[in-house]
Amino acid sequence: MGTVRSAPEAAALAGRRERPCRILRIAGPLVEMEYADGTAMYDLVSLGDAGLPGEVVAIKGGVVTVQAYEYTGGLAPGHGARPLGIPLSARLGPGLLGGIFDGLLRPLSDSGDWLLPGASTTGDGNRAWRFTPGVTAGERVSEGQTLGEVRGTGPVPVRILVPPGAAGTVERIAPEAEHPENAVLAVVGGTAVRMTGDWPIRRPRPVRERLAARQPLNTGQRAIDLLFPVARGSTVAVPGGFGTGKTMLLQQIAKWCDADVIVYIGCGERGNEMADVITELAALEDPRTGGRLADRTVTIANTSNMPMMAREASIYTGTTVAEYFRDMGLDVVVIADSTSRWAEALREFASRTGALPAEEGYPAGLASAIAAFYERAGSVTTLGGDQGSVTVIGAVSPPGGDMTEPVTAHTERFVRCLWTLDRDLAYARHYPAVSWAGSFSRDAETLASAHADADDPDWAARRARTAGLLAEADRLADLVDLIGITALPAPERISVLGGRLIREGVLQQSALSAQDAYCGAHKASALVDAVHAVVDRCRELVEAGVPASVIEEVDFGPLLRAREDVGPDDAAGVAARRDAMLAVLAGMREAT
Repeated sequence: MGTVRSAPEAAALAGRRERPCRILRIAGPLVEMEYADGTAMYDLVSLGDAGLPGEVVAIKGGVVTVQAYEYTGGLAPGHGARPLGIPLSARLGPGLLGGIFDGLLRPLSDSGDWLLPGASTTGDGNRAWRFTPGVTAGERVSEGQTLGEVRGTGPVPVRILVPPGAAGTVERIAPEAEHPENAVLAVVGGTAVRMTGDWPIRRPRPVRERLAARQPLNTGQRAIDLLFPVARGSTVAVPGGFGTGKTMLLQQIAKWCDADVIVYIGCGERGNEMADVITELAALEDPRTGGRLADRTVTIANTSNMPMMAREASIYTGTTVAEYFRDMGLDVVVIADSTSRWAEALREFASRTGALPAEEGYPAGLASAIAAFYERAGSVTTLGGDQGSVTVIGAVSPPGGDMTEPVTAHTERFVRCLWTLDRDLAYARHYPAVSWAGSFSRDAETLASAHADADDPDWAARRARTAGLLAEADRLADLVDLIGITALPAPERISVLGGRLIREGVLQQSALSAQDAYCGAHKASALVDAVHAVVDRCRELVEAGVPASVIEEVDFGPLLRAREDVGPDDAAGVAARRDAMLAVLAGMREAT
């Protein structure tokens, strides 16, 4: 996984650490210090006696500007600072799955009530894992190829890969046994490969080829899978004001989507919400394995009461972890809640450095930073020849629900899907409050082919008809408010009725219902087809002379309750309720 530094590199770094610089100025997370020979941009810096971590973000006129990743209280001008000569990196290896970490990937699970200042990201290195070799000494291997697996890490075994840039003959391979996490497991072409290794969080991990995203990511949420689907390796933004249910929707996706690994980044959100996420993931049964869902989840918690600039780093830390599992040929989903808090950290630091502000005080490079983050998503062919993907889903929290503010506006430019949460729907207790008028999916056309190949050739037509019925019902809603439903022609009254049936019988979904929290593809299709069949029968009745008012008085409750009355994959149960509803309508025609 990782590589060992050469002796000259190690000596140079050690010498640099022995020459501390002097801190000149401190302003919150901004620290200015003297320049030391060899200091470079994005070098990691140890600040003060506690060794607070920081990162070089500017060098000018013999002064080095550092952004500190911890609270700088107690740090003062004149204290020492040491450039470490390495970039800010994440320690990747076994032990990530099921773990809870801060924004720098320091474990929180065993840190007590408080994470001590300057705590190490590497751990003590004494934890042991069982390694099973997959190659023998003398074999030739290339970069990205699997050398063996580490078991005991939950339902997803961790592969030990030949590091990028390394290849050649396997000179030594460790036997099957338990080894410490910092042990050298193999030597390939003179390069030592450890069980764990560091990777700079701001540098994307290399791949052989980027692929077009063509396979759907099933979320189990009907409003998304039916109307605004997302492909594996694609990007999504979820904008919504306070109280519209962003966190609840993202939690549902984390619980039920069919990814192999979930990386959940709590970026600047409230601590109680993050605690709820951790508690629910630990208690929820994984539908794939029967174990805990948390065992294939990596949780990065950098809540609003934690250091602000570690919030900025947490986004890149989570993406680096996702790329690590992607390189094993896995499908990974990154959930960032929320990118607005990340952007606020950028704005605060930019203001302290005196950077020229742009819209609403955000730095001029905000759009580039957002684009670079979402660009790390993708479906790829790994260096080892497997296929893996990273899907990025980022929540956006516009102040006051203003969808024109800079973070929301820039994010919409770079994502493939937009799931806008509507305040009126949320206040009407319609969850998930995904607006069918304000959302889009650029993946829908491509995914229609994937559904057709999966024996659902009617998927695209079903989606188009549903969107058309909702749009027509919305158009008529304004007229109903002005002149009343009774003033509309009978066919249009049926369109209004059809829109209500779609909204209440299909798009609404209860996260608290065991039958409805997750919905399989077959049940979702059956629900939509049932509503369309009932609407078609209602139109036939109107054409046959049955008054629209009579149809509107029919009890459609059994149809609307089908989503909660039948199991998550029970399409047959939905069909039975559809047939019963059609029979009731047929009786009306005979009576007329």
